Amino acid sequence: MNSIANLHVRLYTSGMAQCFFCGAEIPAKTKIYRNTLCDHCGNPLKICRNCTFYDSGAPHECLEHISEPVRDKEAANFCEFFVLDPYAGSGKHVPQDHTKAKDDFNSLFSD
Repeated sequence: MNSIANLHVRLYTSGMAQCFFCGAEIPAKTKIYRNTLCDHCGNPLKICRNCTFYDSGAPHECLEHISEPVRDKEAANFCEFFVLDPYAGSGKHVPQDHTKAKDDFNSLFSD
């Protein structure tokens, strides 16, 4: 399934949002701002790795057309496109078949 199809599945499939760092559930009505922290681990929630548009295979690792890339994907930022990903902390964010394919490809070039 391509990145855009994955995005549509994530946007229209209900799921409980979780902190990328600790996996703690984020209540559905939580407003996420740059300074919003996880109640459980204290890490920032408005990070690329918690965003629906984060995709490690996309330009600047983002499915949105951003003009300036965010360098640290695990630090709070001011991105206006941020949408909390319901699968960020659940281990479901990157499909397993994508990870396996990437590992298989990289193994072709290892000694």
